[in-house]
Amino acid sequence: QVQLVESGGGLVQAGGSLRLSCVASGQTISNSAMAWFRQAPGKGREFVGGISWSGGSNVYLDSVKGRFTISRDNAKNTVYLQMNSLKAEDTAVYYCAARRRLIATISASSDQYAYWGQGTQVTVSS
Repeated sequence: QVQLVESGGGLVQAGGSLRLSCVASGQTISNSAMAWFRQAPGKGREFVGGISWSGGSNVYLDSVKGRFTISRDNAKNTVYLQMNSLKAEDTAVYYCAARRRLIATISASSDQYAYWGQGTQVTVSS
């Protein structure tokens, strides 16, 4: 079993930056693809981006390309989401997700991820 804990959310003005962290415990995530999803009030869960097990490949939602960057430090069992140039429409609860062990490819589908964090709130004021 993998436990994921996100941190780093908060309130920021439009144009500002935040860095979210997702720390895994219970099992290494070094051989699993990881992703960030978000859910705004009244909306479904949305794929923000993902990173392959090695960190050599990333996929992003079109609306965050060039503003958000996902990275990972497998030695620390941690994945990051750097968010720059934040907009009001980025306001949501952000979730970290992990695929099962040895599944190294990124998927944009939430049902492909076996482990989820509890989420961290990001609020962008305009």
